[in-house]
Amino acid sequence: MASWCVRAVRQSYSVVASPALIRASPRLLCTATQQKNGQGPEEEAEKPELNSAEKVLMEEKTQLGEQLKDMTEKYKRALADTENLRTRSQKMMEDAKLYGIQGFCKDLLEVADILEKAMESVPKEEVTGQNPHLKNLYDGLVMTEVQIQKVFTKHGLVKLNPDGQKFDPYEHEALFHAPVEGKEPGSVAVVTKVGYKLHGRTLRPALVGVAKAP
Repeated sequence: MASWCVRAVRQSYSVVASPALIRASPRLLCTATQQKNGQGPEEEAEKPELNSAEKVLMEEKTQLGEQLKDMTEKYKRALADTENLRTRSQKMMEDAKLYGIQGFCKDLLEVADILEKAMESVPKEEVTGQNPHLKNLYDGLVMTEVQIQKVFTKHGLVKLNPDGQKFDPYEHEALFHAPVEGKEPGSVAVVTKVGYKLHGRTLRPALVGVAKAP
């Protein structure tokens, strides 16, 4: 019986001291440690996949951010262009309201010029009570001229009679330059035809003669 116990103890010692078992023990210990920490071989393999997925998501996020920025810039530019177009259209509409009668006014200016010439052609000394027909005709011409100027003013048409004023190339058209006594050089000495402005814009420049130094 004693010999049997000795053999059993020796066999157990040989199994424990086996090289294969000794070599496998660190692996078993590592596996046990991983299982204890909750990280198995499968979870370790999933980490690279998660990292690559996060990388793809970050790239998509960056791309979408750039697209959003580009679309925002395009929207702002389109909004600015639309606002500029609206402003220009509104300005064109206002100008059309103000200057739409420009052609009609030019035609009426010829009528006003003829009326003024008719008044100037009447000799003032003849306009007396002794010549009632001529006086009535002249008074009618004066009233007509006053009324037409009122209509012109109502629609923004203003007469330009720059006699004695400084020559302005934007409002006057010089027909000649000549030395004129009593007139400052560069000033309007003679007005041969009055001009007109429509809402501040020169519709017809006044035809003038400009004084110059002798």
